[in-house]
Amino acid sequence: MDIQEIYKIYLSHPTVTTDSRNCPEGSIFIALKGASFDGNKFAKAALDKGCSYAIVDEKEYVDTTDERFILVDDALVTYKELAREHRRQFSIPVIGITGTNGKTTSKELISTVLAEKYKVHHTEANYNNDVGVPRTLLGIRPDDEIAVIEMGASHPGDIEKLVTYVEPTCGLITNVGRAHLQGFGSFEGVKRTKGELYDFLKAHDALLFLNESNADLTEMAAQREFDRIITYGQDDT
Repeated sequence: MDIQEIYKIYLSHPTVTTDSRNCPEGSIFIALKGASFDGNKFAKAALDKGCSYAIVDEKEYVDTTDERFILVDDALVTYKELAREHRRQFSIPVIGITGTNGKTTSKELISTVLAEKYKVHHTEANYNNDVGVPRTLLGIRPDDEIAVIEMGASHPGDIEKLVTYVEPTCGLITNVGRAHLQGFGSFEGVKRTKGELYDFLKAHDALLFLNESNADLTEMAAQREFDRIITYGQDDT
């Protein structure tokens, strides 16, 4: 079953859960795996609790007589592709936010200000990783006018992966700092990883919001020669 077919099912059952303990009636359970758990083991329980479908990636847990099981190669990849397919149904502005510090605060402030005029959908809490971001994207509804999506990173390449299904139309990096170097190897590794958002924005002629008071961000933006840019910052004069 390809992602378009799965998306058609989602349109009829527009609630997704990855927690077999929380199975709203008619929802779709996606069997994710982690270091100490395997959602495939709980797919049958999720269906028994009210889910209409279970997306799994291990054949041994599939009841071949039950059409509610959807077997895929990788449940997490399917989750991301489903989120991207849903995001592509909307032509609204999507603001992507990343940075070493201040992501969640900036997301909340931006969303609050925009909500004075627009119907805003935004990341809940700090669900900003490869599981939380798809959850946020799947929450976009037809009456939403703007989406504000927070993206976090722990390793090089994380932002590059996230932007491929967030597909931001504009974005900003709050800052790049030395506080969380573990996983990146160096400060340059942090800059390269956060800069993956800039790379996407530049490649897609998207709008950059630049804090020109931050020398690192200004340098990173200058290297990419943005055509569409709005600057902000503190005037020390």
